[in-house]
Parts: sequence; C-alpha cells; structure tokens
Amino acid sequence: MQAFLKTGKLSGSHGTSSGSKEKAGSSGPSKKKPALTPWVEKFRPRTVNDVVEQNDVVEVMRQCLNGADLPNLLFYGPPGTGKTSTILAAARQLFGDIYKESVSKLNIGADSGIQVIREKVKNFAQFTASSVRPDGRPCPPFKIVILDEADSMTQAAQAALRRTMERETKTTRFCLVCNYVSRIIPPITSRCSKFRFKPLGNDLVRERLELICTEEKVSCSEEAMKCLVETSGGDLRRAITCLQSCSRLKGPGVEIIADDVREVAGVVPMEWVNGIMDVCRLNDYEKLTEFVDKLMQDGYCITQLVEQLHEVIVFDPTLTDKQKAVICDKLAVSNFRMQDGGNEYIGLLDLCCTIIKAIRM
Repeated sequence: MQAFLKTGKLSGSHGTSSGSKEKAGSSGPSKKKPALTPWVEKFRPRTVNDVVEQNDVVEVMRQCLNGADLPNLLFYGPPGTGKTSTILAAARQLFGDIYKESVSKLNIGADSGIQVIREKVKNFAQFTASSVRPDGRPCPPFKIVILDEADSMTQAAQAALRRTMERETKTTRFCLVCNYVSRIIPPITSRCSKFRFKPLGNDLVRERLELICTEEKVSCSEEAMKCLVETSGGDLRRAITCLQSCSRLKGPGVEIIADDVREVAGVVPMEWVNGIMDVCRLNDYEKLTEFVDKLMQDGYCITQLVEQLHEVIVFDPTLTDKQKAVICDKLAVSNFRMQDGGNEYIGLLDLCCTIIKAIRM
C-alpha cells in the first residue's frame, strides 16, 4: 500500500516492465512528419524585389540596400498589401546572418500600453549594434524595431515612443506598420518617411495565385480563380489563405470550383442580396420581416451582406443619385454598428426600412 501511495503503481514489477517497454519503444527510430507551413508564410517575399506593386517603397529600400542611410519609416494602407513583408525582406538583406539579433518585431495590437514601450522597445534600442556580419561583410550600424499594428497604441505609449525615437536615433531605426495613419500622433509622423501601400490589382493577385497553384500542384477552375480575385478585394493574404483552405477542403487532386471559394470566403448568394431589393420595392413590412427571418435562419454574415448590397445599389440603374446617396449613407452607419457589436437582426430591418423610404422618394 505504501508503495502504491508513493509510486501510483500496484507493484514494482509492472512498473518496471511498462517502463522498459516505453524505453524500448522510444529507442527505435522516430519518424517526424514534415511541418506544415501556411502558404502566406511559405510564399512571403524574401527580397525587396519580390514585393508586388509597391514601386515607391521598393525603390527606397533598394537605395538603402546600396549603402544609403535608412530613415524611420511609417507604412500604412489596407491589410494584405505587403507592409510587414517589405520591411522584413529589407531587414533580411541588410543584416543577413545577424537578422535575429538586429531586428525586433513587436505586435503592438496585442499589448498597446506604455509599459511595452518602456520595457521592450527602450531596452532593445539601448543595445549597441555591430557593423560587421559574421561572414565579414559590412552591415548598417543600427538596429530596426518593427511595430506592427501601431495605430492601436494609446496616446501615452505614442508619446513615450516619440521620446525614444529622439534619444536612440543613432543606434536604432523604427518602422511603424498600421492601417490608419490618422491614429498616429503628428510628432511621430513628422519623424518618419510615410509610404502608403495601395490595394493590389486583380491581375497581380491572379498572377501570384496561379504561381502558388503551380508550386503546390493545386487544380483551380477559371471561375474559382476569378471568384478568388473578386472576393479578396486587393488583399493578397486573404486570397492566399482562402486558396489554401479550399485546397485542404477538397483534398489533393480534386479541382476547386467557384462554389468552394464562396463557401470558404463566406460570400452571401446573390439571390439573397437581390431578394432584399425586391422585397423592399413591394413596400410590405410583413413580407420584409418574413424575408429577413429566413435570411437570419440560414446563418449568413450580415456584415458581408451589407458589403455586397453596396455594390448592387451603386450600379442599380433604377435608382437616382439622391436615392443612392441616402441608402449608402445608411449602409455605412449600419456596417459600423454591426461591427461594433450591434444586433444584426434589428440593424438589417432598420436598413431595409431606410431602403423602402428611399425608393418611395
């Protein structure tokens, strides 16, 4: 009994035999499965020349790689346009083997308080940087701090960062990555070279997706490829992620069709989008409520529905410019409320009532 309380085993013989079996099994050769890498990381640009579309930033990075000094940078623009990939590719080319020691990448969106600036950023910036690589080649005598999602920093954190940028300008360069430059305080923006990353064109997104399909041996139909480009909205990361999800869903050797892309991307079928306009033209609140109830039961994303409804309204030839302006203004308000946590059912009914009033104008 005492032995059981100490070891948790009924007898020493059983424990010895099981332990020997485990050791014998572990002594054999172990087969490790290859690590599955997301395609977004696998096909991330490794050099500045691999960056797609952003010509101005690429030219500045080339000059810096040729020996010019690197200024503090502020990259802003829509997601999935290559902001983080550009600075990471430039840093790899600048520092080579000492990349990990010379570059600090922080996701400020996860911790946006002043403490992360005082501790992590300030401590890293105070270390001196080597101007020679281990292989003997020269490299810039400064370090790079990459602050991702910088627009989520508090005002106090940005003020602390401004002071750090002033004091450590000889040893450290800062690169702020954000979606909305208006949320960055002017003292920081005035100390950085600002570059706007524009959404990628459909041709460039399609070219990169076709390259990935060739490398990964994925069969994708023409309609599916067109649907991938349209649903991405210039966001290459979203398009690549959707393509990989469709590939895993269908399995190897099976062709991806347009319905697979719509299902993975969460696209609302057009019969529902056009149905809202049709039921609003009937000017019948009971039928409208019945239609919205069926739509909610199918579980579609109302925010996605609002985005698709915007395109239908803008290109609707039966509506006047004044009617379109009233409806689009309500679309913007409804989209904001739903993304802020508002009730989707009430928000959709409110939107449809505004559409009915606009049609009757």
